[in-house]
Amino acid sequence: MSAPLLVVFGTAGYAATHLRRARELHDRGEIVLAGACDVRDPPPESLELLPDGAIVTYDPAELLSRTGAGIAVVATPPRTHLLLARLALDAGCHLLVEKPPVLDLAAFDELARRGRAVQTGFQSFGSAAIPVIRAAIDRGEIGDVTGVGAAGAWIRRDDYYQRAAWAGRRDLGDGSLTNPFAHAVASALLLNGTADTDPERVTVELYRARDIECDDTACTRLTFENAPDVVVAATLTAEADHDPYVLVHGTADRIRWHYKTDDLVIGDETVRVGPPEDLLTNLVRHVRDQVPLLAPLTRTRAFTALVEAVRGAPEPRPLPAVRDEDRFVVPGVDAAVDDAAGRLALFSELDLSWGYPA
Repeated sequence: MSAPLLVVFGTAGYAATHLRRARELHDRGEIVLAGACDVRDPPPESLELLPDGAIVTYDPAELLSRTGAGIAVVATPPRTHLLLARLALDAGCHLLVEKPPVLDLAAFDELARRGRAVQTGFQSFGSAAIPVIRAAIDRGEIGDVTGVGAAGAWIRRDDYYQRAAWAGRRDLGDGSLTNPFAHAVASALLLNGTADTDPERVTVELYRARDIECDDTACTRLTFENAPDVVVAATLTAEADHDPYVLVHGTADRIRWHYKTDDLVIGDETVRVGPPEDLLTNLVRHVRDQVPLLAPLTRTRAFTALVEAVRGAPEPRPLPAVRDEDRFVVPGVDAAVDDAAGRLALFSELDLSWGYPA
């Protein structure tokens, strides 16, 4: 079987990471990296990743027609994902779509109906910690699961909101829960067993320290008919950077998983896990050998419901923030994020001067 032809939509930002991974697969003979496209001139370092003979164009339709690619990677701003996915699917491609894959459930349903493989860019889904956590839950090591929390607290400076035209735009898919901490939400839903389920209710509380359209601090509770709740709290106005984590609550104990570093603690025991599996490699092997996808579109349905809820929620409420050179800091927000995940509580349910009812 000949190696499939692969193209990448996007060349800057995180798209460069996909180009590097695609070039590694190309050099191993698992794919042919056939080309890339962008609306702007690609950075020189991205062009260097393309093999001799690869096509570079500004037009995605031209890229698809000239290469005859069978796999496409969509690593462009979120508002463009649906359009580019349509083009690629119509050309017969299988897809890897960066997160958030789409911005509403109507778009989700459209892609899901197409009958091609659609992998999403939730790298945490490739972690070797996930089957270990599931096995521990199945063995009853923490008792019955009563809920899943997640927490993320990072510092984001002025240049973060100047990185792209869509930065700070809630209607275009930005926001603390739907972009930087999207992995926290999606991973919590996956471990809850409800990633592919429509929530009964999605409650969101959005706040902002900056004068932007989206939130920079937020929390959510997703409620399901026959499963525990998922509560996620996040901020980009932290006093210090913290490693984000998912917290599985049980009647007897807890599991704490730092999904970026794969630090895993089950009860009181630190558990070492193997290296994560690359999602692009997994997609290529799915197409070639029918191995199961690790992050299929179907496992992002509940996450997409959250994206839709955030985009339709009331405007973010202002926060009592302190300006510190090129960033905003909300005093005490780091502890509030941890408290929300630890108590499965919304900010409005904690003793915070700035919390408000959802």
